Amino acid sequence: MTGHSNRPKHISVLVAETNLLGSQLISGALKRCGDRFQVRSLSGNSSETLQALYKHQTDVALISTELADGPASGLKLLHELRASKIKTSAVVLVDSLDEVTVLRVFQAGARGIFSRRDPLRILSKCICRVHEGQVWAATEHIDLLLQFVANLEPRLAVKKGGLTLLSAREQEVASLVAEGLSNRDIAHKLKLKEHTIRNYIFHIFEKLGLSSRVELALYAISQPAQAHDQRSWD
Repeated sequence: MTGHSNRPKHISVLVAETNLLGSQLISGALKRCGDRFQVRSLSGNSSETLQALYKHQTDVALISTELADGPASGLKLLHELRASKIKTSAVVLVDSLDEVTVLRVFQAGARGIFSRRDPLRILSKCICRVHEGQVWAATEHIDLLLQFVANLEPRLAVKKGGLTLLSAREQEVASLVAEGLSNRDIAHKLKLKEHTIRNYIFHIFEKLGLSSRVELALYAISQPAQAHDQRSWD
């Protein structure tokens, strides 16, 4: 009666990457970690990934920030996952660990963040810790999250409704900064010159009393979407 009861439960994992090759490489590496994981690989858009999570009972999902439907689509999926009844913990695979990206990942509902620069052998430990209910992040990123929480209430009190001071275009630029896009990426997306984007950001800082992209991301994350609704006719 004791032999089977002591065996650890398999952890079911879904790997959702930008392309099938990347998904299969990660899946193959996890499968070589003995029989600890039951792994399914997937490459597709956020909608297809969400459908797979609905269909298959999954303990931990490894989700790329960029899926087939474009940059930050993985974060969009996280928001949808959090709003659903699916009880799956998410770890986000990122190319960059800049402060804005880290904040966006955890604000979207992730339980862990994993850099593609880290060795794959660490990934199995990350999955296990997240499955146990822990948060996987570097110490400096935990400090960043604590700083965000500590500053959130005063910032809301002082700047409540501040996004309504921005023009429709400035709101759009602020939203894209908060998504972690660079000036070059924003310029490409909006079909504008990069120096024009810099000018927009300068004016946004002036209007909101902010001084950095991180502050802008923190502020935009903390605000509801009413500003976009109010300015949509501009």
